[in-house]
Amino acid sequence: MHRLISLSPAVAEAIDGMTDGRLSGWFCGHDPVDRRIGSGGGTVHLLREAWKASGSESEFATWVKSVSGLILHAGGQSRRLPAYAAEGKAMIPVPVYRWSLGQRIDQTLLDLQAPVLERLLSAGGDAPRWLVASGDVLVTSDRLPSQLPDADVVCIGVWGEPEQATRHGVFFTPRSNTSELAFMLQKPDLDAIRQHSHDHYFLLDVGIWLLSPRAVRVLLGKSMDGDQVKDFDLYGEFGPSLGTTPHRNDDTVNPLTAAVVPLEDGQFYHFGNGVDLIGSCLRLQNKVIDQRRLSTVNIKPHPSMFVQNTRLGKTVLASGQANIWIENSAVPDGWQLNGDNIVTGIPGNDWSIHLPTGTCMDAVPLKSGCTAWRVYGIKDAFRGEAGDNTTRYCGDSLLNWMEKRGLSLAALGIDPREDIQCAAIFPVFKELPEEGFIQWLIDGQGDAFRESYLRAGRVSAEEIGSAADLAKIRGQRQSHLLDALPVLFKHAERSVAYQVDLEDLAGKFSKTEFQLPQKRPDPQRDLFASIRDSMFRSKLNQLRGTGYEEDERRAFGTLASTMVESARRRPVKPDLNCLDDQIIWGRSPARLDLAGGWADTPPYCFIKGGRVVNVAVELNGQPPIQVFIRKRKENGIRIRSIDLGIAEEIASYDDLRSYAQLGSGFAVPKAALALAGFLPEFHQGKCPHDLHRLLAEFGTGFEMSLLCAIPKGSGLGTSSILAATIFGVLNEFCQLGWDDYAIAERVLVLEQMLTSGGGWQDQYGGICRGLKFLETQPGLDQTPRIHWIDDHLLTDPVHQPNILLYYTGITRVAKSVLGEIVRGMFLNSHHRLGILDAISSHAAHTREVLQAGDYAALAAAVAESWRLNQSLDPGTNPPDVQALLGRIEHWIGGCKLLGAGGGGYLLILARDGDAAQRIKRELTDHPPNQRARFVSIGVSRTGLQVTRS
Repeated sequence: MHRLISLSPAVAEAIDGMTDGRLSGWFCGHDPVDRRIGSGGGTVHLLREAWKASGSESEFATWVKSVSGLILHAGGQSRRLPAYAAEGKAMIPVPVYRWSLGQRIDQTLLDLQAPVLERLLSAGGDAPRWLVASGDVLVTSDRLPSQLPDADVVCIGVWGEPEQATRHGVFFTPRSNTSELAFMLQKPDLDAIRQHSHDHYFLLDVGIWLLSPRAVRVLLGKSMDGDQVKDFDLYGEFGPSLGTTPHRNDDTVNPLTAAVVPLEDGQFYHFGNGVDLIGSCLRLQNKVIDQRRLSTVNIKPHPSMFVQNTRLGKTVLASGQANIWIENSAVPDGWQLNGDNIVTGIPGNDWSIHLPTGTCMDAVPLKSGCTAWRVYGIKDAFRGEAGDNTTRYCGDSLLNWMEKRGLSLAALGIDPREDIQCAAIFPVFKELPEEGFIQWLIDGQGDAFRESYLRAGRVSAEEIGSAADLAKIRGQRQSHLLDALPVLFKHAERSVAYQVDLEDLAGKFSKTEFQLPQKRPDPQRDLFASIRDSMFRSKLNQLRGTGYEEDERRAFGTLASTMVESARRRPVKPDLNCLDDQIIWGRSPARLDLAGGWADTPPYCFIKGGRVVNVAVELNGQPPIQVFIRKRKENGIRIRSIDLGIAEEIASYDDLRSYAQLGSGFAVPKAALALAGFLPEFHQGKCPHDLHRLLAEFGTGFEMSLLCAIPKGSGLGTSSILAATIFGVLNEFCQLGWDDYAIAERVLVLEQMLTSGGGWQDQYGGICRGLKFLETQPGLDQTPRIHWIDDHLLTDPVHQPNILLYYTGITRVAKSVLGEIVRGMFLNSHHRLGILDAISSHAAHTREVLQAGDYAALAAAVAESWRLNQSLDPGTNPPDVQALLGRIEHWIGGCKLLGAGGGGYLLILARDGDAAQRIKRELTDHPPNQRARFVSIGVSRTGLQVTRS
């Protein structure tokens, strides 16, 4: 996927330094500096520049139609939002959402836009497409489409009110088919909207279009004159020529097929002007009102006052104020803001400034070493001629503003016909100007500073945009941010301190003197803040080259102890329920994880809930995991493994407590026995002082035999399902009264006791029969709702022979992988959480595919599951497995290594019956090792079974 962004020339040149290299994978270009070429011409120009930079040997027209990518237009002059004209709207610092997790403390609008655009482009499929989007719009949706229509032009739309539609491009669709574009209008009036609404629905254009190679070819023809790019508007000319009944005749555009994709719960946020900046951020902050998703105790609606990267006096903001934005500034006590104010870039000062309602101010450092000071109105558009008395400036007009200060265009050498954007009206100073001069710029009272203004150098808004010292702006912002961090963490209970991307934050400030407060969050009061605090300290110290292991152990230990404590609070008393000659026999299927793996893992599932699709299967006609338990005459407990050929005697509590020791061959059954009440800490009521007496009271010693007909590191959930099966037989043997949910919950605790961690899907995958979609809600209670799915695709004779399970003989244990990924969860890693969110969403999509009975779509969904797993952990696809796949890839519709670690079993969905036979022949005749083999699978109709002889 190519990523292209159009910026201003100055920003394009300095983008790496401005973003700490976060755009290293992007091609950053700009429109020609000497002429307008419109959005269509700008798209083609950016594509041509990217083609040249790629070094491709193909002709431009061939290259552009053979690859996919996204194009973001963010290079405008930002006339209506002067505060960020120098940096560009895509670089606007957007406050961390109070309900979010994993956002970067210094995130920009682009950071929020890119993931959505990339997911939409991916939904377009494998065929080449280019996605074009506007840089001053953010689109959000909890239900982004997983598949887009096959049309030359696919337009993304959101539902809106008629009044909104008068300010935007509008798609009209027949009421019988909301995916079909009838026609598009630009900023239609209310009468036109009402007229067409009788037989059409309308959706707002959010500026996101996907173009097929055919559409790109037409766009090239419209935007180029020979080898020269010309002025052509994508949205104003190309768009109205699309649809089944287009409103603009164009012989080349009209034949293109067009579709509209409504974002059913979609919202779009415009950042085109000052009012939109504050309003969109306010809507984003208050988007979520579910208190379970708010990371702070502040549950009130967010006020329309935003302060970022700023040293702010305590008395500046007061109740009753509204619509205030202060960023990258020093605003001490003495400043008075009255609402509808935007203040940016103000350096350190000790002034007392009064800023009236609707008045904004910024200070922009220039490459010359001077600073430009600008006062303007929040609704100023910076359009029109300087000498036109209707040209708006500071809520009035430029001429009136100058007249109040005893100034004139002639005195300043400004041509009345000059565009106000190019009029040199903003004073420039080498040093900090006087307080009185700034107040005079704002209100024009008195004439003491008129001469100072006339003597000062002056620049235009256009010159500020091109001459700004971007590095100095960034340095000032970082300095303010560093100053704000101690305050942020001091008031963590009411701030976003522990919900930002702490991994990113540690990297930013590991080389500074920043120190966290001595006082740590109380895990009893806020478990996750406590865990994140410990892991953040660990990461910070690790990057500084100092001791970090203790804090890391504290983080993992806090989660584990919390979960284990939940089992301590619900102790059990074993009560013998087995005759002398009886054997209690438990057996469980394996599980194949089709989608959602990792989304079920704490702490992610505790915070966001988990979603998983898996299926319980028997291997070679048998449930592969079996546990037997029977009484024996001798006191004590004997555990033996049939498949490993080892055994161990348990004679004391200390023997049982050795479950946590490295190398314990029976860690799982020992921990299970502990949780079943054979250790005092989990035993209900008074417990004897030693195991011998406890077993005497229980009535017998006993023997437990284990059989796992699956190799370790297989990826089939063996250890968790074994634990569940042990609990199943202990439940029957000891009359513990557990249902399947209680057993699965104990498995989750057991894995924390063994420090291996892990999610809940493995045990439910084996306990519960068949094919299912499992879903949990946020919270420590991870009891899932189980939605059974018709297993037609897995059992029908047409498809079942094409679904192959192959043991590669190449195993990989998940524990180390699990630890690394959970570490990222603790740190709110933006990268990892983004992938986990995609994994969770993909599970819901896979459920829909299975319910629809679409085999090809299921194969693609399985392939996407593995792609997402590899994004989370590249080691999930070892080189030896990739080499194996290279021999059969032409016959595969989709495949994945199963399990969290990318275990030994490979699930293959062949394209058809012939392909399945070719795969079997190739891998049977040329196996990668002596252990490799195919294993037959059948959907388990029973799940965990416990019976007695």
